[in-house]
Amino acid sequence: MTAYLLRRLLLVVPTLLGIIVINFALVQLAPGGPVEQMIAEIRGEGQALGRITGEGGGEVRAPQPASQGEGSSSYRGARGLDPEVVKEIERAFGFDKPAHVRFWEMLKGYATFDLGRSLFRDAPVWTLILEKLPVSVSLGLWSTLIIYLVSIPLGIRKAVRDGSRFDLWTSAVVLVGYAIPGFLFAVLLVVLFAGGSFVQWFPLRGLASSGSADWPFWQRALDYAWHVTLPTITLVIGGFAGLTMLTKNSFLEEINKQYVLTARAKGAGEGRILYGHVFRNAMLIIIAGFPAAFIGILFTGALLVEIIFSLDGLGLLGFEAAIRRDYPVMFGTLYVFTLLGLLMQIVSDFTYTLVDPRIDFEARR
Repeated sequence: MTAYLLRRLLLVVPTLLGIIVINFALVQLAPGGPVEQMIAEIRGEGQALGRITGEGGGEVRAPQPASQGEGSSSYRGARGLDPEVVKEIERAFGFDKPAHVRFWEMLKGYATFDLGRSLFRDAPVWTLILEKLPVSVSLGLWSTLIIYLVSIPLGIRKAVRDGSRFDLWTSAVVLVGYAIPGFLFAVLLVVLFAGGSFVQWFPLRGLASSGSADWPFWQRALDYAWHVTLPTITLVIGGFAGLTMLTKNSFLEEINKQYVLTARAKGAGEGRILYGHVFRNAMLIIIAGFPAAFIGILFTGALLVEIIFSLDGLGLLGFEAAIRRDYPVMFGTLYVFTLLGLLMQIVSDFTYTLVDPRIDFEARR
C-alpha cells in the first residue's frame, strides 16, 4: 500500500500541472482580461482611477485619460485613452511581460504555495481564501453529514422493503428531490421562509447576526444554526437522492448474493445477516466516497447557494474573481481546489483498505 500511495502522490504533480497549463492557455484566449476590465472602469467613470494594486502589492496611480488622440492599443475600449494609461495598467497587473514569463513566475510561486495577490482586492490570495473558507466548510460539513445520516438509513430501508408501498412513495420523493435544481429550491425557501412573499422565519444574509460576537456561546450557536438552516436544507435536498439510490442498489446487490442465502439456510436472523454480513460489503463504496463527496459539496455545490443566501464563501469568491477576471484569485483557487481534489482521491483509496482490508491495490495489475 505504501508504494501505491507514493506512486499516486507522484502522479499528483503532472496532473496538477496539466490542469493549470490548460486553464492558463484558455484564459489567455478569452477576451475581457483584467486590463480591459480596468479600462472599462476608467471609461465608465470618466475620470482617473484612484488606485490600482500591482502584483507586488504596491499601489500605482493611473494618469488621467487623454481627451485628444486616439491612441494605439490592442485592448478593447482603449481607443481615446492615452497609451501611457494602458501601459501603466499593464505594468501594475504584470501584463507587460510575455505570457510564458507570467506562467513561469506563477508556477514558481505555487511551488512554495505563494498564490500571489488579488488584482482588485489589494490582499494576498491566501488571505482571501482563509477568510472565506469557514463559510464554505460549514455548509459542506453539515450538508454532507446530514446527507449521509438521512440517505444511508433510507437506502437500507428501501432495499429491505424493495417493491413495497414504502419503497414506491419514497422513490417518488427521491426523484422529485433529484429533479429540482438546488438553486430553484433555494429560491423557493427564500420566498416561503425568508421574507419573500410569506413569512420571515430565517435570515437571508451571512452566518451570524450583527453584534453576535459579544453573545454567550450557546446563544451564538443557536444564532449560527438559525442562519445555516436554509442553505443546508438546500444542499441536502440536492444531494441526498443520489446517495439514497446508491445505498439501496448496493444493499440489493449484496442481499441477492450466495453468501446471504447460505446464512439464511443456516438459520441466521435477518438483523444479523443485514448488519453482520451485508452491511460491511455494501457500505464499502459509500463510506470510501465520503471525502470526495465532501470536497464536491464544498467547492462545487455551494456556489449558487452562497449567491442566493448572500454567504461570503469560496464559491462567491471564485465567481466574483471570474467576473472581474482577477487572475491570481482564479488560478489560486483552482490550484488549491484541484490539489485538494487529487489528494482526496488518494484518501478515498486509502479509506477503501480501512473499510475492507481484503482490498490490495498492490496486487492489482
